[in-house]
Amino acid sequence: MKKKVYTAFICLCCAVVSLFAQERVVELTNPNESCTSIAAGKLATTDGSVMTSQTCDGTSRTWMEVVPAQHWPDTAKLDLYWDLRHTESKNDRLGVKLKGSIPQVPYTFAYLNTGYPCMNEKQLAMGETTIVGRKELRNPKGLFHIEDLQGIALQRCSTAREAVLLMGRLAEQYGYRDGGECLTVADKRELWFFEITGAGSEDMGALWVARRIPDDHVTVSAKTPRISDVDFGDKDNYMYSEGLKEKARKLGYWDGKEPFKFWKVIHETGKKPFTIRDFFVLKTLAPSLNLTMDMEELPLSVKPEQNVSLADMNRLLRETYEGTEWDMTKDMMVTKKIKDKDGTERDTIYKSPLAQNWMTNDMFEFLNAGRGEKKIEKQRTISVVWCAYSFVIQCRDWLPDEVGGVCWWSEDNPGESPRVPLFAGMTDVPESFKVCGHKRYRPDAALWTYRRTNRLAQVSWGHGRKLIEPAVLSFEQKAADEMPLIENKVSALIREGKKDEAQAYLTRYSFDFIYSTLRCWEEMEGQLWHKFGRGF
Repeated sequence: MKKKVYTAFICLCCAVVSLFAQERVVELTNPNESCTSIAAGKLATTDGSVMTSQTCDGTSRTWMEVVPAQHWPDTAKLDLYWDLRHTESKNDRLGVKLKGSIPQVPYTFAYLNTGYPCMNEKQLAMGETTIVGRKELRNPKGLFHIEDLQGIALQRCSTAREAVLLMGRLAEQYGYRDGGECLTVADKRELWFFEITGAGSEDMGALWVARRIPDDHVTVSAKTPRISDVDFGDKDNYMYSEGLKEKARKLGYWDGKEPFKFWKVIHETGKKPFTIRDFFVLKTLAPSLNLTMDMEELPLSVKPEQNVSLADMNRLLRETYEGTEWDMTKDMMVTKKIKDKDGTERDTIYKSPLAQNWMTNDMFEFLNAGRGEKKIEKQRTISVVWCAYSFVIQCRDWLPDEVGGVCWWSEDNPGESPRVPLFAGMTDVPESFKVCGHKRYRPDAALWTYRRTNRLAQVSWGHGRKLIEPAVLSFEQKAADEMPLIENKVSALIREGKKDEAQAYLTRYSFDFIYSTLRCWEEMEGQLWHKFGRGF
């Protein structure tokens, strides 16, 4: 029992240290532990929306802007820059270099420009995950990174099918230099799963495959290639790069005899095409399939046994496996002596309020010191403390595009922060959303308003969650209650030809919603400081 008390004490010390560890996030985490994207077809959701999502886990910028629609002259060029994804604001050009340019098109759509651009005015949406892939397939001479392709597709395309084909062909023409990437590309009717990597240092093209996800299925991508068999004769449900099989055979990643599995072509030899995150999502949604971690591969998508709601998507992005066999806190128990009414003293065993599943590597090592065979097994959770931002996007064909496309945005840890609505028809975002807080502490960045409170709550999560979790759910309920009114109002304005008025209305509503969450998190920060006023 003394050991358990000691463990709780160490946990407390490490929790305090973690408050000051934000600048070391990259050092404390595996750089290969990349984003998560969960996506669902229109017949797999409770309301008929097509949904995609992303947890942007890393140091990508959190600043955003609404890039307006624009007409371009015939001679216009689209310049592409290196490392815009790590800038502090729209005008920050420190370390940014021009990579090259391509011809501009006559007209481009408005879109939400985030670290990885995510939604345009036509309800085209994308979730991104880095899937690593073979290092030898990268080509530093290629023009495009994945965020470049996303931004171009959102400017030029109105459907997922168009976007996949455009991104693939551009990468083949100008070269793809990024590591392996996956995009879950959604519009208001279809969902596509798109994986791409370079074609090697001697080829300026790209290797890519896209597969349409059945309308009644849910899919997930997390760190590793997932597309398996490719039906080259099914043009309705598959797209792929020119000469894919020939290039794979030339590179030595396919012998031309065994079934062509794309993940085997682009994945590092000996590694499985799924992670615990992929497994957990698919098993949770379709338990009767009896999926196991011992399988060679998992299905790319599953039909959920119950249709997925927006609240379900939010819960999955908050997931830390608490209460399951992968819960890292399940053995963090302490003993407290209590007295009955008759004065009898007895021991009560309960989980330490210091226990939480977002431990830094340092904390994890401390807790495992001296545990021998009872060491806690480290798990990569879906919700992580080093998340830059996350979102769930709904695309809905029964509503005008302006309000039909809505990005439920959250900054910092998705397990602690609220979600705010950003509509396809918005024209602006608050000033605190236009600056990034990743390079340094910036009190003017919305990120740090959420982050200060979230980290303070983690000092004693058993107590802090009593503030955080009800607040998160309260704003989810607020949105659920108000959305029908917003949708009806905007739909009526659009029918009356008052598009500008509708867009202004949506922008004001989002601003007010965002400000409410910021005030709430500031107030909770004060409550937490008061609680810890005499120390941690």
